[in-house]
Amino acid sequence: MLKPFVKMATASSHTYSPLLLLFLLACSCRASSGHAVDPACPPAKASALAVETSDCGGPRCQAPAPHVPVPVFPYDVDPMQFALNLEYTEAEFFLHAAFGVGLDQIAPNLTLGGPPPVGAMKANLDEVTWRIAAEFGLQEVGHVRAIQNTVGGIPRPKIDLSANNFARVMDQAFGYHLDPPFDPYIDSRNFLLACYVIPYLGINGYTGTNPIIDGYETKHVTKVHHPTSCPCTCTLKPASYTQVELRPLYLLQLLAGLLGVEAGQDAVFRALLFECKSETVPPYKGITVAEFTDRISTARNQLGKCGVKDEGLTVPPELGAEGRICTNVLSADRDSLSYARMPAELLRILYLTGDEHVPGGFFPEGANGKIAREFLRKPFAAEGNKTPAN
Repeated sequence: MLKPFVKMATASSHTYSPLLLLFLLACSCRASSGHAVDPACPPAKASALAVETSDCGGPRCQAPAPHVPVPVFPYDVDPMQFALNLEYTEAEFFLHAAFGVGLDQIAPNLTLGGPPPVGAMKANLDEVTWRIAAEFGLQEVGHVRAIQNTVGGIPRPKIDLSANNFARVMDQAFGYHLDPPFDPYIDSRNFLLACYVIPYLGINGYTGTNPIIDGYETKHVTKVHHPTSCPCTCTLKPASYTQVELRPLYLLQLLAGLLGVEAGQDAVFRALLFECKSETVPPYKGITVAEFTDRISTARNQLGKCGVKDEGLTVPPELGAEGRICTNVLSADRDSLSYARMPAELLRILYLTGDEHVPGGFFPEGANGKIAREFLRKPFAAEGNKTPAN
C-alpha cells in the first residue's frame, strides 16, 4: 500500500528524499521487475495510457490553426502568470497533506527561487482522501509546469498554509473564534473542508480569464516514452516521466485544460462533503458540514465585494438549478455556468482583508506577478518571465 510506504519514508529525514523519488519514478504502477507497486493500479495490458499517437498520415489529433495566428499576445501573459499564485498554493497544500513535502522536494525547479510555504504539514487522512490529495497534488505540479513553459513563470510567493491561518479563515467565516481552533491537518473531514476554501477560487479565476485571452502558444511540454524516427510528432503517453519534447499548444487550449481539471477537483471535494452535509463537524457541537460550506461561501462573497459568486452545498430553491432544487453540489449561476472573478476579487479573498492593496491571509507578503504587484504598488522584477529548466 502507498500510505505505509509514505509513512515509512517519513520515519527518517535522511532517507525520505531518495524513497520519495523512487516512489514518484514508479508512478507508472509497474516496477522494473514486473510486479505491481500499487494494488489499486490496473494491469499494464488494461491501461488506456500507453496509446501511441501519430500524425503520420493518420487521423487528425490536433486543433486547426487559429484565425489570428499570434502565439501569445503580450496582454495574455500577465493573467496566466497571475494564476500561478493559486496553482502554487494548491500544489503545496495537497503535496504536503499527502506526502509531508512539497515542490522543493518534488519539483524544485518550478519554484523559481521563491520561499517555501509556511506551516504546511502532512495530514492525518484516510485511504481515499489520501489518494485524492496525492493525485491532485501531483496534478498541480503539471499545472505549474504547463503555465511556466507556455507564458514564463513567476517565483513562488510566500504562502501561509499553517493551521493558524486556516483557523483565521474559519473564524472570519463564522464571525467568532471556534474552540478549539480549526485544524485542516487533524483528520480527513477537516482537510476536505479546507479544500473547499482554495480550489474553487481557481475555477473563478480561469473562468474570468477566459474572455480576455486571445493568443495561442507554440511550445508546451509533453512526455515522450522513447525516441522515434517518425518525421512528425509521435508520442506515447505513459505514466512514467522520461524525456521532454515540444509540440504546438494553443493558449486557450491550455486555459481550458486547466479549468477542466480544477473544476473536476472542486467537484470531487464538494461531492464528498455533500455526502455528509448533515453531519456535525466534531468537536463543534451543532455545526454541520453544510453550515461550514455556507459560511465559507458567504465570507468569500463579502470579501470579494462583487455580489454572489459563491454558494454552499445547499441553497434556497430560487438559487438552485432552474430555481427548482435546493441541492447545490456544484456552485453555478442562474444558467448553471461557472462564476467568474477578476484578479482583484481573488486577492481580496485570498488576503482575507477585502482589499487587493493590503496583503495577508494566504499571501502575507502579497501574491507575485505584474498584476498583484501593481495592486501593492511594488515593482515587478524582470525575473517574473523566467522559464524553469526542463
